[in-house]
Amino acid sequence: MGTKTVDETGAETGTEAKTDEEKVDVTKTNDATASDEVTENDEAEAGDEVTAEATEEGPSGVGQGAGAIVSAALGLVSLTGGWIGTVAAARETLVGQLETASNASVAKQIKEVYGDAWQASALWAGLFALAALIVGVVVLARPAFGAPGKPQAPWIKSVAWGGVVLGVIGLLLAVLKYTDALLGLPSAG
Repeated sequence: MGTKTVDETGAETGTEAKTDEEKVDVTKTNDATASDEVTENDEAEAGDEVTAEATEEGPSGVGQGAGAIVSAALGLVSLTGGWIGTVAAARETLVGQLETASNASVAKQIKEVYGDAWQASALWAGLFALAALIVGVVVLARPAFGAPGKPQAPWIKSVAWGGVVLGVIGLLLAVLKYTDALLGLPSAG
Protein backbone atom coordinates (compact mmCIF):
# COMPACT_ATOMS: atom_id res chain seq x y z
CA MET A 1 0.00 0.00 0.00
CA GLY A 2 1.01 3.49 -0.67
CA THR A 3 1.19 6.24 1.82
CA LYS A 4 -0.59 9.47 1.67
CA THR A 5 0.62 12.75 2.96
CA VAL A 6 -0.86 16.18 2.94
CA ASP A 7 1.35 19.25 2.81
CA GLU A 8 0.48 22.65 4.17
CA THR A 9 -1.39 23.75 1.05
CA GLY A 10 -3.73 20.81 1.33
CA ALA A 11 -2.41 19.02 -1.74
CA GLU A 12 -2.13 15.27 -1.60
CA THR A 13 1.16 13.64 -2.36
CA GLY A 14 2.19 10.04 -2.61
CA THR A 15 1.30 7.03 -4.72
CA GLU A 16 -2.47 7.39 -4.41
CA ALA A 17 -2.51 11.11 -5.08
CA LYS A 18 -3.74 12.30 -8.46
CA THR A 19 -3.58 15.68 -10.02
CA ASP A 20 -6.66 17.58 -11.12
CA GLU A 21 -5.69 17.11 -14.76
CA GLU A 22 -5.68 13.31 -14.42
CA LYS A 23 -9.11 13.38 -12.80
CA VAL A 24 -10.48 15.54 -15.63
CA ASP A 25 -9.00 13.28 -18.30
CA VAL A 26 -10.52 10.18 -16.74
CA THR A 27 -13.87 11.88 -16.51
CA LYS A 28 -13.70 13.04 -20.14
CA THR A 29 -12.83 9.53 -21.35
CA ASN A 30 -15.70 7.96 -19.47
CA ASP A 31 -18.16 10.63 -20.63
CA ALA A 32 -17.07 10.28 -24.27
CA THR A 33 -17.51 6.51 -24.16
CA ALA A 34 -20.92 6.83 -22.60
CA SER A 35 -22.02 9.45 -25.12
CA ASP A 36 -20.80 7.25 -28.02
CA GLU A 37 -22.90 4.35 -26.73
CA VAL A 38 -25.94 6.60 -26.34
CA THR A 39 -25.48 8.04 -29.85
CA GLU A 40 -25.21 4.57 -31.44
CA ASN A 41 -28.33 3.38 -29.61
CA ASP A 42 -30.23 6.55 -30.55
CA GLU A 43 -29.25 6.15 -34.23
CA ALA A 44 -30.39 2.52 -34.26
CA GLU A 45 -33.70 3.42 -32.66
CA ALA A 46 -34.17 6.37 -35.03
CA GLY A 47 -33.47 4.11 -38.02
CA ASP A 48 -36.07 1.63 -36.80
CA GLU A 49 -38.59 4.46 -36.36
CA VAL A 50 -37.96 5.77 -39.90
CA THR A 51 -38.40 2.28 -41.34
CA ALA A 52 -41.59 1.75 -39.38
CA GLU A 53 -42.94 5.15 -40.48
CA ALA A 54 -42.12 4.42 -44.13
CA THR A 55 -44.01 1.14 -44.05
CA GLU A 56 -46.94 2.70 -42.23
CA GLU A 57 -47.17 5.62 -44.68
CA GLY A 58 -48.03 3.35 -47.57
CA PRO A 59 -46.65 2.83 -51.05
CA SER A 60 -43.47 4.57 -52.13
CA GLY A 61 -44.62 5.32 -55.67
CA VAL A 62 -42.42 2.72 -57.34
CA GLY A 63 -45.40 1.18 -59.12
CA GLN A 64 -46.57 4.57 -60.32
CA GLY A 65 -43.10 5.40 -61.61
CA ALA A 66 -42.88 2.07 -63.42
CA GLY A 67 -46.32 2.64 -64.92
CA ALA A 68 -45.30 6.08 -66.16
CA ILE A 69 -42.17 4.68 -67.80
CA VAL A 70 -44.18 1.86 -69.41
CA SER A 71 -46.67 4.40 -70.74
CA ALA A 72 -43.91 6.47 -72.32
CA ALA A 73 -42.24 3.36 -73.78
CA LEU A 74 -45.52 2.13 -75.29
CA GLY A 75 -46.12 5.56 -76.79
CA LEU A 76 -42.66 5.54 -78.32
CA VAL A 77 -43.21 2.05 -79.75
CA SER A 78 -46.49 3.20 -81.29
CA LEU A 79 -44.63 5.95 -83.16
CA THR A 80 -41.56 3.99 -84.24
CA GLY A 81 -43.16 0.61 -84.85
CA GLY A 82 -42.60 -2.51 -82.90
CA TRP A 83 -41.58 -6.07 -83.58
CA ILE A 84 -45.18 -7.29 -83.49
CA GLY A 85 -46.28 -4.72 -86.08
CA THR A 86 -43.37 -5.64 -88.33
CA VAL A 87 -44.16 -9.35 -88.11
CA ALA A 88 -47.87 -8.72 -88.74
CA ALA A 89 -47.05 -6.58 -91.80
CA ALA A 90 -44.66 -9.22 -93.17
CA ARG A 91 -47.30 -11.89 -92.64
CA GLU A 92 -49.92 -9.84 -94.49
CA THR A 93 -47.44 -9.30 -97.33
CA LEU A 94 -46.86 -13.04 -97.60
CA VAL A 95 -50.59 -13.82 -97.48
CA GLY A 96 -51.21 -11.19 -100.15
CA GLN A 97 -48.56 -12.73 -102.39
CA LEU A 98 -50.00 -16.21 -101.97
CA GLU A 99 -53.62 -15.20 -102.56
CA THR A 100 -53.07 -12.88 -105.51
CA ALA A 101 -52.96 -14.51 -108.89
CA SER A 102 -50.14 -13.59 -111.17
CA ASN A 103 -52.56 -12.40 -113.81
CA ALA A 104 -54.41 -10.04 -111.37
CA SER A 105 -54.49 -6.35 -112.09
CA VAL A 106 -51.73 -4.10 -110.75
CA ALA A 107 -54.18 -2.26 -108.47
CA LYS A 108 -55.32 -5.56 -106.92
CA GLN A 109 -51.73 -6.73 -106.46
CA ILE A 110 -50.74 -3.45 -104.75
CA LYS A 111 -53.71 -3.60 -102.42
CA GLU A 112 -53.32 -7.27 -101.51
CA VAL A 113 -49.54 -7.29 -101.14
CA TYR A 114 -48.82 -3.84 -99.70
CA GLY A 115 -52.12 -2.30 -98.60
CA ASP A 116 -53.09 -5.00 -96.11
CA ALA A 117 -49.58 -5.02 -94.66
CA TRP A 118 -49.74 -1.23 -94.25
CA GLN A 119 -53.06 -1.50 -92.42
CA ALA A 120 -51.81 -4.34 -90.20
CA SER A 121 -48.83 -2.19 -89.20
CA ALA A 122 -51.16 0.74 -88.49
CA LEU A 123 -53.46 -1.48 -86.42
CA TRP A 124 -50.65 -2.65 -84.16
CA ALA A 125 -49.29 0.89 -83.80
CA GLY A 126 -52.79 2.00 -82.79
CA LEU A 127 -53.03 -0.76 -80.18
CA PHE A 128 -49.69 0.28 -78.66
CA ALA A 129 -50.80 3.91 -78.66
CA LEU A 130 -54.08 3.03 -76.98
CA ALA A 131 -52.23 1.00 -74.32
CA ALA A 132 -49.87 3.95 -73.71
CA LEU A 133 -52.81 6.29 -73.36
CA ILE A 134 -54.65 4.04 -70.91
CA VAL A 135 -51.59 3.32 -68.73
CA GLY A 136 -50.65 7.01 -68.62
CA VAL A 137 -54.17 8.07 -67.60
CA VAL A 138 -54.28 5.39 -64.89
CA VAL A 139 -50.96 6.58 -63.47
CA LEU A 140 -52.14 10.20 -63.47
CA ALA A 141 -55.47 9.28 -61.85
CA ARG A 142 -53.95 6.97 -59.22
CA PRO A 143 -53.27 9.63 -56.53
CA ALA A 144 -56.98 10.46 -56.40
CA PHE A 145 -57.60 6.92 -55.11
CA GLY A 146 -54.46 6.58 -52.99
CA ALA A 147 -53.33 7.81 -49.60
CA PRO A 148 -54.66 11.32 -48.92
CA GLY A 149 -52.04 14.00 -48.43
CA LYS A 150 -49.30 12.05 -50.19
CA PRO A 151 -48.48 13.92 -53.42
CA GLN A 152 -47.23 12.19 -56.53
CA ALA A 153 -43.60 12.79 -57.41
CA PRO A 154 -43.20 15.44 -60.12
CA TRP A 155 -41.09 13.18 -62.35
CA ILE A 156 -43.84 10.55 -62.33
CA LYS A 157 -46.38 13.11 -63.49
CA SER A 158 -44.04 14.37 -66.20
CA VAL A 159 -43.26 10.94 -67.60
CA ALA A 160 -46.92 9.87 -67.42
CA TRP A 161 -47.99 13.02 -69.28
CA GLY A 162 -45.30 12.26 -71.86
CA GLY A 163 -46.75 8.77 -72.29
CA VAL A 164 -50.27 10.18 -72.67
CA VAL A 165 -49.14 12.71 -75.29
CA LEU A 166 -47.18 10.06 -77.21
CA GLY A 167 -50.22 7.78 -77.03
CA VAL A 168 -52.53 10.46 -78.43
CA ILE A 169 -50.11 11.30 -81.26
CA GLY A 170 -49.54 7.61 -82.01
CA LEU A 171 -53.27 6.89 -82.02
CA LEU A 172 -53.95 9.80 -84.35
CA LEU A 173 -51.20 8.73 -86.75
CA ALA A 174 -52.38 5.10 -86.66
CA VAL A 175 -55.94 6.10 -87.57
CA LEU A 176 -54.69 8.33 -90.39
CA LYS A 177 -52.42 5.56 -91.66
CA TYR A 178 -55.13 2.88 -91.44
CA THR A 179 -57.66 5.01 -93.36
CA ASP A 180 -55.06 5.91 -96.02
CA ALA A 181 -55.44 9.61 -95.20
CA LEU A 182 -51.71 9.69 -94.41
CA LEU A 183 -49.31 8.14 -96.91
CA GLY A 184 -51.98 6.19 -98.75
CA LEU A 185 -51.23 3.59 -101.39
CA PRO A 186 -50.37 4.93 -104.85
CA SER A 187 -52.97 4.51 -107.54
CA ALA A 188 -52.19 2.05 -110.30
CA GLY A 189 -53.64 3.92 -112.94
